[in-house]
Amino acid sequence: MGSVVKEVASELLPFLRVYKDGSVERLSGSPIVPSSPEDSVTEVSFKDITISENPRISARVYLPKLTQPDKKLPVLVYNHGGGFCFESAFSLVETKLMNSLVSEAKIVAVSVEYRLAPEVSIPVVYEDCWTALKWVASHSADNNGNNKEPWLQTYGDFDRVFIGGDSAGANIVHNILIRAGQESLPGGVKIFGAFLTHPYFWGSKPIGSEIGGPEREKLAPHAVWNYLYPMAPGGVDNPMINIVAPEAPSLAQLGCRRLLVSVAELDVLRDRGVLYHNAVKESGWKGEVELVEVVGEDHAFHILKYETENATKLIRLLASFLLKL
Repeated sequence: MGSVVKEVASELLPFLRVYKDGSVERLSGSPIVPSSPEDSVTEVSFKDITISENPRISARVYLPKLTQPDKKLPVLVYNHGGGFCFESAFSLVETKLMNSLVSEAKIVAVSVEYRLAPEVSIPVVYEDCWTALKWVASHSADNNGNNKEPWLQTYGDFDRVFIGGDSAGANIVHNILIRAGQESLPGGVKIFGAFLTHPYFWGSKPIGSEIGGPEREKLAPHAVWNYLYPMAPGGVDNPMINIVAPEAPSLAQLGCRRLLVSVAELDVLRDRGVLYHNAVKESGWKGEVELVEVVGEDHAFHILKYETENATKLIRLLASFLLKL
């Protein structure tokens, strides 16, 4: 018998294809790699855990090689990139990034495996990541309730909780910070700091060196958002993606004390990252915000080209941000 050819319902090239039977084929992303009791290069241990069964949210948890077993370590909750629709906390490139960062900064890290669009809508992605952050914060209380992670309970310093992300993951970080400015986390945990690497922000009107006109709508940041969230009020001017939209919440309410925004010179999203940094600075926000630009590099270079000198430098810089008192 010949194989059945499935009919394509729609495509978001080069990222994914949706079939009429509802199945989704992902065309981008790096291979999934298993967890390991010890990474051979960094000596970091990492394992996969379930945060929630319903909805299904999991994570990869990392622990550095311990030289002082009694010392409490900063906690990082990380949201991976991939345009809300591909990549994974369990993928090769994300695991390489986290191993390097955890080794360099000596932190406990939780890399969140949130559900992807288009199977869920983008607001559900934010909800998954908020649920994961609340679960991490719940370890701050001295109880041995169900579904607690021993690495977090034993080694986590809940006075120094950070969140971070790249690309769409950095967009998620921003939206979580807005929410954290309005809602409290379990145990009264506060987000100490956050980093946004090559954040995925956009808008209908070009800024800086961005192109305008009909060609603009073909650019990935425009096309991805419109395809994955066609019902978004305001389209690409929705406050979740356009942080300076008229309806966008005030950046003065961001729920952390320190913020690092990192951009890459050749990235189509570069000017939006700079705009975000400047807008936070001018908002009256009481925290400390810093901007870093890497010259000659493109979007997510520190993940996609993780063995280069510039990638190593950026990871060191992120580590020093996590270690700064």
